[in-house]
Amino acid sequence: MKTRLKSILGQILDTAGIDQARADEIDISGEDPVLSTRFLMGSAGAAALGAVGLATSDLWRVRGGGRQDVSIDTRRGAAALRATHYLQIPNQGGGMFGSLLSGFHRTRDDGWIQLHCEFPHFQDGVREVLGIANDTDAPAAVADWDGFELEDALAARGLPAFVMRDNTEWAAHPQGKAVSELPLLEIIRIGDAPPQPLPIGEQPLSGIRVLDLTRVIAGPMTGRTLAEHGADVLRISAAHLPYLEQLVVESGFGKRNAHTDLRTEQGRDILKGLIADADVFSQSYRPGTLAARGFSPEEVAALRPGIVYVSLNAWSHAGPWAERRGYDSLVQCATGIAHEHGGGTPQHLPGQALDYLSGYLGAFGAMVALQRRAREGGSWLVRLSLAQTAHWLKSLGRADAPGGLDLTNEDVADLIQQTDTAWGRVTHLGPVLQMSATPPRWTRPPSPLGSHDAAWLA
Repeated sequence: MKTRLKSILGQILDTAGIDQARADEIDISGEDPVLSTRFLMGSAGAAALGAVGLATSDLWRVRGGGRQDVSIDTRRGAAALRATHYLQIPNQGGGMFGSLLSGFHRTRDDGWIQLHCEFPHFQDGVREVLGIANDTDAPAAVADWDGFELEDALAARGLPAFVMRDNTEWAAHPQGKAVSELPLLEIIRIGDAPPQPLPIGEQPLSGIRVLDLTRVIAGPMTGRTLAEHGADVLRISAAHLPYLEQLVVESGFGKRNAHTDLRTEQGRDILKGLIADADVFSQSYRPGTLAARGFSPEEVAALRPGIVYVSLNAWSHAGPWAERRGYDSLVQCATGIAHEHGGGTPQHLPGQALDYLSGYLGAFGAMVALQRRAREGGSWLVRLSLAQTAHWLKSLGRADAPGGLDLTNEDVADLIQQTDTAWGRVTHLGPVLQMSATPPRWTRPPSPLGSHDAAWLA
């Protein structure tokens, strides 16, 4: 099984232009199944974090540090793809996604469609399209629609909802074909700049400044992973944007949080000032969203030559769905994962595998680009998506998985931490990657959005 794990890790390295043989530098062990799914969640998680460990070690050596031992196993890898299962916030229940509208609904043509209505404006839009006032009427209203007709009607309103497709249907779909032609991730030089050595510090990313313009899970995991290796991560949000408080906690370890309204000239000027002194610009909005505000990869590289721009979205930059909204569960639904995992009945994986994998891979790509910037200079674009991650996960093979497998809090008790926060003492999964010289850690607790000034630390 270790051979298969090394092969999976090698695939990630290869897509980043790194010799696959370097997978031998990571102690990666274990086997699937770890959870009740045939998909190799433990192996994928261990490989993604193993890649992060290799990139982190390389940056440490660039700083003048020595070699170190890096290890990860499938138990830790699987747990890291479902960290929300271990999050306990005082005086808050365990439920995180509670809208009655959300979930799978039967359609008139005997298919299934998944609605995603966790934000109020999504709920209002779906009610209007379905012509309902009460959320309990949603199943009956959906049953009056053919699935693809409703999918298109909701998409026309910018609402996230997708028909459940099997693997064959997805492979034949224009979006499935477009994604199939893309690698797992891309690291592209987009501008010229002189080589920029890493600043002096105690951790591999000490002194690296990261602007985190991301939301929900996948994008924020990129910033959180960079923070646990020493980066100064400043998350930029705005007071008018909806959010899920539990995810602010889960994704906020190691970060500061500031509000800046990019709808205003003042807000855009503030962001431009931050970009001038940033090293990484990480964003997870749909293609074109930030470009409309003047912050495309090329524009940001012009503002700050030498920037590493990480762009993570749902459906990739290619294909007819490139500008559609999407989330982990919806990508599972459309790409055949939910169909296969449920044996034809819609069922999501036992964790947000696409979100967490994509977030870790985004951090890996950023660190590879930072090393290239130190060695050869340039501005860099790291580009990936949940859909590309889904294709990769599906390509890894399957395991025979009996029912009832789980990783409870007791099963990962050695990985659980408690942290005092503005919400009280929070119980959560800590960093799972093991590194002998620079063990990952968070130097600050999560904080409410808008808690800090939009400024870099001195």
